[in-house]
Amino acid sequence: MKTIQEAVERTIRKTPFIEEALNEKLINVSSLARVILPEVSKLLRKDVKAGAVMMAINRLSPASELRIRKNIRKFSLALGDYIVRSDLNDYTFRNTPSLLKEIARILNKASENNDYFITVSQGIFETNIVISDNLKQDVEEFFKQENLINHVSNLASITIKLPKENLEQSGIYYFILKQLAWADISLQEIISTTNEMTIVVKEKDINETFSILMDMKAK
Repeated sequence: MKTIQEAVERTIRKTPFIEEALNEKLINVSSLARVILPEVSKLLRKDVKAGAVMMAINRLSPASELRIRKNIRKFSLALGDYIVRSDLNDYTFRNTPSLLKEIARILNKASENNDYFITVSQGIFETNIVISDNLKQDVEEFFKQENLINHVSNLASITIKLPKENLEQSGIYYFILKQLAWADISLQEIISTTNEMTIVVKEKDINETFSILMDMKAK
């Protein structure tokens, strides 16, 4: 049977922002206890007093979370160059037997000029294509018979070169994306390879996004 301590830990760990804010002493423990009391009582299948929940919150150990944060901050200092691109378009098409042929055509077109920017991410049911404005006319011509799900223009991207240690360190993407979430920056797309991460945002948000990422390297 779960203890109150275990139930409180499980409830708080589900929301990393709360856990971090607790460690930074930005949250009133008494208020938090009242908020999570129904969830804790549900997990334990019995009524629990707010005072007991408060005591459990105060006994939470930040050791593992702080260790991860320390490793990630060290990792952030090793981040490579940031590459910024503007004037981007984001297309989403429904997957069809003919779609791959058109993707091959646009990739072949993009190979003709180093100024072209293109990324292709294929999911189970749909495929996402992010391209620079100078490929927009070609995409709309090549894919005119395909099922367009969504199209957004006036976008920009920042590509982050990750050190090879990123495969061994947990929490990297959370650490980066958390900074943007706190700044209320919505992400259009996240594109990743083994050692690169590309964040696509609205052009109006690119300066703030770049500033936040630069601050990460300075800490």
